Amino acid sequence: MGMNNNRVEHFDCHDQQQFQTIIKIQQQQQQLDIAMEIHKVELPPQRTTLHKLQQRLSEIFFPDDPFYRFKNQSCFMKFILGLQYLFPIFQWGPQYNFHLLRSDAISGLTIASLAIPQGISYAKLANLPPIVGLYSSFVPPLIYSLLGSSKHLGVGPVSIASLVMGSMLSETVSFTQEPILYLKLAFTATFFAGVFQASLGLLRLGFVIDFLSKATLVGFMAGAAVIVSLQQLKGLLGIVHFTTKMQIVPVLISVFKQRDESLKKPKLFWVSAAAPLTSVIVSTILVFLLRNKTHKIAIIGNLPKGLNPPSSNMLYFNGPFLALAIKTGLVTGILSLTEGIAVGRTFAALKNYQVDGNKEMMAIGLMNIAGSCSSCYVTTGSFSRSAVNYNAGAQTTVSNIIMAAAVLVTLLFLMPLFHYTPNVVLAAIIITAVIGLIDYQAAFKLLKVDKLDFLACLCSFFGVLFISVPVGLGIAVAISVFKILLHVTRPNILVLGNIPGTQIFHNVNQYKEASRVPSFLILGVESPIYFANSTYLQERILRWVREEEERVKANNGSSLKCIILDMTAVTAIDTSGLDTLCELRKMLEKKLLKLVLANPVGNVIEKLHQSKNLDELGLKGIYLTVGEAVADISSSWKAQP
Repeated sequence: MGMNNNRVEHFDCHDQQQFQTIIKIQQQQQQLDIAMEIHKVELPPQRTTLHKLQQRLSEIFFPDDPFYRFKNQSCFMKFILGLQYLFPIFQWGPQYNFHLLRSDAISGLTIASLAIPQGISYAKLANLPPIVGLYSSFVPPLIYSLLGSSKHLGVGPVSIASLVMGSMLSETVSFTQEPILYLKLAFTATFFAGVFQASLGLLRLGFVIDFLSKATLVGFMAGAAVIVSLQQLKGLLGIVHFTTKMQIVPVLISVFKQRDESLKKPKLFWVSAAAPLTSVIVSTILVFLLRNKTHKIAIIGNLPKGLNPPSSNMLYFNGPFLALAIKTGLVTGILSLTEGIAVGRTFAALKNYQVDGNKEMMAIGLMNIAGSCSSCYVTTGSFSRSAVNYNAGAQTTVSNIIMAAAVLVTLLFLMPLFHYTPNVVLAAIIITAVIGLIDYQAAFKLLKVDKLDFLACLCSFFGVLFISVPVGLGIAVAISVFKILLHVTRPNILVLGNIPGTQIFHNVNQYKEASRVPSFLILGVESPIYFANSTYLQERILRWVREEEERVKANNGSSLKCIILDMTAVTAIDTSGLDTLCELRKMLEKKLLKLVLANPVGNVIEKLHQSKNLDELGLKGIYLTVGEAVADISSSWKAQP
C-alpha cells in the first residue's frame, strides 16, 4: 500500500530529503501489508428468537440485574436479601449509629418546623382543610422512610400538586358548597395517583425518568430555588394579599401591587440569621412572651389537635365524579412523581449516590395509597424540605421518621406552641436553604462542553420560572429527546486516514499526521443504521464519494476504486439500513466502485447474513479491520496483470 499521492505532490519533489523520507515510510507500510494476516469475520453464536427476546427484555427492564445477589444463596439469605431490596432500611439499618442519629435528629426537627406552615399553606392551595396538610406530613414520611432510596428527600405536600388538584377538582365540585364530596374526591384522586405511581415502579418503568438529564436537573434546581424563594416574600415582607401562583411574573406583580403592605417589616427579621431550629424555637418563645405587643407579626394561628382519622370509607369508587377523581389522580400523580424523583436525584448527585427510579416510584406510590386511607392528599418529595434536610446534614431517611414523630407530638401536645411561630422565620429558613442550590458553575460548564445541554438547562430554568415546574421539565425533556433524535437521524460520518508506520486509521481532521490512502475512501459511521437515518447516510456517503472524486481529479491523484465503511460504531441495523447498504452497493458498482465493510459487530453481521446481503458482498466484501481490508484489496490489485 502506497502513501497518498496528494501528500507527495504537496512537497512538489523540491525537497529531496523529505521525498526520500516519504518513500521510506511507503516501504515500511508495504512491508507491514505483506506480513499482515487476513482474518475471517465470524458469525455470532446462533440463538433462538425467544432467547434474543428474553435478553432484550432483561436489558430493558432489569439492567441492574437485581436478582444477581440471590444466586447460590440459602433460602434464609434469599429472604433477608429480598427484605433488603424491598425495604432499603434493612440494608443500612444494621450499620446505623449514634453519630448518624444525631445528624438525622437535627435535620428531622428542622424540617418538622417547616412541615406545619407548609402543610397549612399547601392544603389551602388544594382548597382542603388546613389540618389535612398536617396529616399529610405524618403518615407518608413514615412509609417513605421504609421504602425510599433517597437519603435527603423530605416528604410532604408540594405546591404544584396542590395547585393542580385544587384547580381540577374545583372546576366541577365546589369546595365551599360540597366540602364532604370535595374531600372524598381529593382522597380518591390521591389513591389513584398512588396506584398509578406504584404500577410504574412494579412494571420496572423507572428508565422513563432517565430523560431527566443532568442539564435538566441543574435548570430545574435553579428555577425551583428562585420560585420557592420568591414565594417566601409574602412572609419576609409581611404581605397579606399575595398570589398563590408559582411563576415569577405573578409573584413580582403581587410584590409591586402590595408595596404598601410590604413597608410593614416584621420586627423579628434579624432572627432569621440564626440556625434554623434555633430561630424557630427562640422566635416562637419571644412572640409568645410578647404576644400583646407584636400584633403586626404574622403567625401560624390556631390548629385543632388529634391524629389522622381513617379515610378509607371516604374513597369514591362509583358515581358521576369517578372519572374526575381518576383524571386528577393521574395528572397529579405524574407531576408529583416527576418532581419527587427530580428532587431526589438532584440531591443524590450532590452527594454522589444513586437513586433507584423504580424503587422511588413504588415508595411514592405506596405512601400515597396509604395516605389516601389516613386523611392525606397527594404527597411527594418537597424541594424546600429536601433543601433544608440536605443543608441541615441529613444522613439517612431517619430524618423523615424524626420529622413525622415531631409532627405527631405537635398534633397531640404542642399545637399551641407552634401557634405563635412567626412566618418570617420560616420563610428565611427556606430561602437560606434553597439559595445555595443555584449552581451557576455547572451551567457555565454545560455552556462550554455541550450547547444543547445548556439549552435544555436554560429551558428548564426559564420554564420553571415563567410557566410552571411541569412545563419547564417537559420542555427540557423534549429538548433532550430532540438531541437524541438529532444524533440518531444525523450521525457523524468521518473520513479516516492511516497513521504512517501503523495499521491505525483515524479521523483526518483530528489527527493531522493521518493520511488518506490512495484509491480508497475510508468512512467511519458513528451511529446505528435505522430507518430514521438510512436515507441521510446514503445521500451523505454518495456526496463524500463525489467530493473525493473531485479532490482526486483536482490533484491528479490515483483514481478512486474502493469505499470502505468502518462499522465499528454501528451497534445495530434494521431492515431499512440493510436495504440502504444494498442500494448503495449497487449505485457504487455502476460507478465501477467497490463497497467494503469493516469490523461489523455481532448483531449487524448476523442480520447481514439473514438478509442474504452477506452473500452479495462476497468473501472480499467484509473484513475484520480497516487495515486488513486495505492490505488485502491493495495486494489483489497488484496481483492483477
